Amino acid sequence: MYAIIKTGGKQYKVQAGDVLQIEKVEQELGSEFKISDILMIGGEKAHVGTPLVKNATVTAVVTKQARTKKVIVFKKKRRQGYRKFATHKQDFTEIFVKAITSPDGQTSKSDETPVVKDMAKLREERIQQKVADHKARVSVRSADVEAAPASKKPAKKAATKKKATKKAAAKKAPSKRSVKTAAKKATKKTAKKTK
Repeated sequence: MYAIIKTGGKQYKVQAGDVLQIEKVEQELGSEFKISDILMIGGEKAHVGTPLVKNATVTAVVTKQARTKKVIVFKKKRRQGYRKFATHKQDFTEIFVKAITSPDGQTSKSDETPVVKDMAKLREERIQQKVADHKARVSVRSADVEAAPASKKPAKKAATKKKATKKAAAKKAPSKRSVKTAAKKATKKTAKKTK
């Protein structure tokens, strides 16, 4: 037996035991609720609603309340200097269809049990795990720094001094460009003095 339900302005085809994401419903996590907006029930005997099927219900359990992945919203009009950037996360409710009841009284139940996921608790556990891993890495690094012997490097310092003197000598030689600019400045000064 299957049913076509309407919730959040959308229609879904469901069977007992299905897990689906619908628009956010104000229900607590793990709570059981009934959906009465049923457009059709199919199976051995079909019931078509006008617009809804009377005395038919779908029993569902809330397994997750979360938000979808981030979507980028980017608007642009070329050659107009118009650009807008935004992001969006849509709230959703994940439900487990426990049973479908037709107006005749026939019921289709699921043998499975719903798996309820508390996303806030999972997020906190992930953050605590990251903090613990970070503390462990920091303690290992500090132990390595304390255990490392202090080494002296006088030979490398002498070598760097030699390189520095060579570079200083190379910098002292004027380039062609600096000679030209110096000559121009000198001619400008002499021209001002003669006036």
